[in-house]
Amino acid sequence: MATIRQRSPEAGLPGVDPRISPTGPSVEEPGEAVTIRFASAHRRLGEILVDRGMVRPADVANALTLQAQNGGLFGLNLVRLGALSEAQLLEVLSEQLGLAILAPEDSPMPDQVSALLAEIRSPLSWWAEREAVAWREAAPEDAPDAAPGRILCAAVQPLDPLLAERLGQSLNEPVTFLLAQRALIEGLTQDVDADHAATVDLGLGGAGADAARLRELAQEAPTIDFVNAVFAEALTRRASDVHVEPFEDRFLVRMRIDGVLSTARAAPRANFDAVCSRIKLLSGMDIGERRLPQDGRQSIRVSGQEVDLRVSTLPCSWGESIVLRLLGKTSRLPELRELGVGAEQERTLIGLAEQPNGVFLITGPTGSGKTTTIYRLLTHLNDGERKIITVEDPVELDLPGVIQVRVRSDIGLTFAAGLRSILRQDPDVIMVGEIRDPETARIAVQAALTGHLVISTVHTNSALAAVPRLLDLGVENYLLADVLRGVAGQRLVRRLCTDCSRPSTPEEAELHEAALPDYLKVVVAGVAANWHEPVGCSKCGQSGFRGRVGLYEVAPATPGILAGLRSGAEEDRLTEMARADGFLSFGDDGLLKARRGETTLSEVYRVAGAVEDLDDA
Repeated sequence: MATIRQRSPEAGLPGVDPRISPTGPSVEEPGEAVTIRFASAHRRLGEILVDRGMVRPADVANALTLQAQNGGLFGLNLVRLGALSEAQLLEVLSEQLGLAILAPEDSPMPDQVSALLAEIRSPLSWWAEREAVAWREAAPEDAPDAAPGRILCAAVQPLDPLLAERLGQSLNEPVTFLLAQRALIEGLTQDVDADHAATVDLGLGGAGADAARLRELAQEAPTIDFVNAVFAEALTRRASDVHVEPFEDRFLVRMRIDGVLSTARAAPRANFDAVCSRIKLLSGMDIGERRLPQDGRQSIRVSGQEVDLRVSTLPCSWGESIVLRLLGKTSRLPELRELGVGAEQERTLIGLAEQPNGVFLITGPTGSGKTTTIYRLLTHLNDGERKIITVEDPVELDLPGVIQVRVRSDIGLTFAAGLRSILRQDPDVIMVGEIRDPETARIAVQAALTGHLVISTVHTNSALAAVPRLLDLGVENYLLADVLRGVAGQRLVRRLCTDCSRPSTPEEAELHEAALPDYLKVVVAGVAANWHEPVGCSKCGQSGFRGRVGLYEVAPATPGILAGLRSGAEEDRLTEMARADGFLSFGDDGLLKARRGETTLSEVYRVAGAVEDLDDA
């Protein structure tokens, strides 16, 4: 039977001791002793990470302090502190240990793991506890019939000598060890045993825990690791929102990526209260209050990035439904063309923003990028000759040279109150985060009448729907006609992945061209089509899409529109008047972007189809 020899007793597991850089484990020839070899490093892990700019010296000191107090792996303590992501740590450890990293697409099938565990008579619970899996690869096609496939072992801590010992007790074959992320190992063990998630939990307590116990559980390592891993995965996958939803026997973590929700992971319901408390603790909420909805926000550090965390909780049947928005702090605003604004649309938007007075409205659903567009326009206006003041809920990005006021409804600083005070500050341009009540609408119109430019947002389904919306809020039509300078609307569609999308076949392109209405065929006459289709690859998560691009409606207040406004014309009539002046709807803009190969017709129908029947266009 094989035995284990550890050549360097002072060496630790990956990331345990920042002074050691193991070269990695190897299993000698069949029948010989299984030997794990280590080599002393010339440089510490912490020094390497600092030199590469991946962590700060203070992070290394904090991780060492945490290790001295609570134990655990040095590298995973850095991850726990938010200094870097687990994926970044694995890349460095891969170089140090000479081990490959198990990619999700190379993960074994559940029956492969089950077969090997049955062969070596080892329970799944033992492997789950050590965050590892082992399996036998399928033999290569050109191998002799009797030749078995390789034995592979993927683990969070592949140098754990117990892993090699367990395999060596039953196998006289070489073993290849791989590094793997914790979430991948957890998913594999749950796939191998469908009952694993319901019967094995992290020991975090049940639904009856009191506030003091919940606070303790929220600060325990398994809970911190789980929440940090969710945050890191959300940033890696570019998720805009994270939904944590409890059910009777489990809770789900779902992520909205490029506007579409998908399930990222599931965990036992017994762990939910601790995870919920951890999230509420991070966002400054009352962890003892579980009967009422709460909102919270906080700045945290995840994977080495400063992140603004906004959290909303809602009591439901099996606990509290939690929705988180992770906003990475950045000092760079994308240009309008990067957002998907066309050249003619950009000229119109900038022209509307440069008006000396009046009201300019931007509409769209929550999360459609309205604030980003407004910030870009304010940056253009911020030339040192204008005083620009904003009132927002919350302030999402610091704009040097702009006075930014955050709404505080709890102390009476509402949009209306802030706007009323701004008028005494001698502004040239006023940005109101949202016009949502009659008082704010009335003050905004009065501000425009007294010589100020007011830029604001309204939640409507289309740009021109902002007009009846303000009328519904009590603004007289003759006053609105005097101050309105233009309206714009935006929505987001998924952008085709540039790494895997393929050109449409002639047959597909012909069908797509037939979908264009006649007036758009005139617009694109003489312009070559570039229709593309989604395929799917590892970079886009097999979805065929990566990132999003905006669809825009821009309607300046032309004499025809103002005349229609004064006469009480409905939205449909205003749209007809605007179209006579070259107005393009969301659907029109989407069809043009699809024809240029930026997105697909199905995406345009998904986002714009609810507003207008494109098939009948």
